[in-house]
Amino acid sequence: MPLEFIQNSRILIVDDQEPNVLLLKRILERNGYRQFRTITDSTTVIEEFKTYQPDLLLLDLMMPKFSGFEVCQTLAALSFTQQIPIFIVSGEAAEKYKAFCQNLGAAGYFEKPVDFDQLKAALAASLTDKRAERRTEVRIRLNVSLKLRGKDRHGMPFDLLTTTENVSANGFLCSCTAALERDATLDVFLCREGEHHVGVARAVRAEWRDTAYPRYGFRFMKHPTEWVLQ
Repeated sequence: MPLEFIQNSRILIVDDQEPNVLLLKRILERNGYRQFRTITDSTTVIEEFKTYQPDLLLLDLMMPKFSGFEVCQTLAALSFTQQIPIFIVSGEAAEKYKAFCQNLGAAGYFEKPVDFDQLKAALAASLTDKRAERRTEVRIRLNVSLKLRGKDRHGMPFDLLTTTENVSANGFLCSCTAALERDATLDVFLCREGEHHVGVARAVRAEWRDTAYPRYGFRFMKHPTEWVLQ
């Protein structure tokens, strides 16, 4: 990733413990990140999003007033925040909360003491995907039943049913238990009064790729002939 892009990426850190905030800032600064905003009061997160418009959020779980769970769920439900990647950085065991946080909309989970090499790699990958998928379209949170057909990264064919988390006129985000290569293309069928082929979509980003619950952002190769948004 170009250094200029790293330096221009805005990161919001939410943690009620000031030493944790300072440690994260110091590590990120060593890797070229320059733009931060930090808050220790979780009740101000929404206002900070409106004024700062971060590219990425690092979020603690156990905080007074609003927990990280509540913050994550709220941000994932709002149209102007739901596309911002949220990475949990917590002292709570990953095996206890990781899957739950993913279901709330988090893009990653890092247990303290943090493996900073893994964290840096995850942030860079997320920001790269975000840049590659610059969205000029409005996305709305909508559950739509789909069938995906294609081949996984091992070349094995699959058909699977899934439900979107959000949609746009030319794309969607959904879970996909088949492991996909970047830029993999799939046939997409809309499951509404039968199955209707709506087009071929390309995987443009991945979340939780190495877990049991991976999610992918897809963009249609051509404007779909039949879709929920036109």
